[in-house]
Amino acid sequence: MGNDGRPLTEIIEADAAELAKLNYTVYDIADRMREITAKARAGLGTTVKIGDELEAEAADARGHVPCPWPHAGRFAKTVVTLRRAGGEKSIQWSELSIHLIEAHGFFEGRGAAFRLDPRELIDMLF
Repeated sequence: MGNDGRPLTEIIEADAAELAKLNYTVYDIADRMREITAKARAGLGTTVKIGDELEAEAADARGHVPCPWPHAGRFAKTVVTLRRAGGEKSIQWSELSIHLIEAHGFFEGRGAAFRLDPRELIDMLF
């Protein structure tokens, strides 16, 4: 949750409203994140090109992390860093992040280490 003092439902609703304005769904975003994650993982820790403007790298740690919602979901501790080629702007996500976005509409709270602002995420992904 980071340092975001808003209730969970308010965080999710605000991000859903932002997605609606931008005309994207959580499924569009999760699909693209999975596509980039697969390409980055294939690079085995090296930087890989994602199209003409982006590059990504995946870092794996041993173990899994569970989904905080009450259902059976465990996700590899893989962190993907996506950046504009030659640029300073980058974003990071985990496999859990993809699940949280797709299944729960949760992009994390402000100040959280893995908070993905929907507008910034869409700008990088598409």
